[in-house]
Amino acid sequence: MRYIAYLLAIVAGASLSFEGAIYGELGKTVGKLETSFYNFFVGSIILGLLWLFFGKGKLSYTVEAPKWTLLGGFLGVIYLTAIVISVPYVGVGISMVSVIIGQLVMSMVIEHYGWLGSKKSGINKEKILAVISMIIALVLVY
Repeated sequence: MRYIAYLLAIVAGASLSFEGAIYGELGKTVGKLETSFYNFFVGSIILGLLWLFFGKGKLSYTVEAPKWTLLGGFLGVIYLTAIVISVPYVGVGISMVSVIIGQLVMSMVIEHYGWLGSKKSGINKEKILAVISMIIALVLVY
């Protein structure tokens, strides 16, 4: 199961690169905020249909969830809109490597302090080397 999870993560990363390239181009035509709206509108329709036929959870429980756990939608808007804006200017490669650097740094901070229910895992030299390597990759992609 672990290898399937790795494979799914790789597929998700590849999908994000396609999405960034597609929406960067769409943003030139219809507008950047309109492109983000389109993404979430179509995504909501598709997920609504999937939820209708395959959902097993209790969506009504979102009113009982801790309010900070509902920030994901807001953060998704920030992510997608930033990609739609940045891809036409710096390209898909630099945008995606920059996203990965941001993810690495923030995940290190979150895990270091055990924020948001994550398991505590200190920052070490290997993690710092990974971020430095990604910064080098960013320079090389540029």
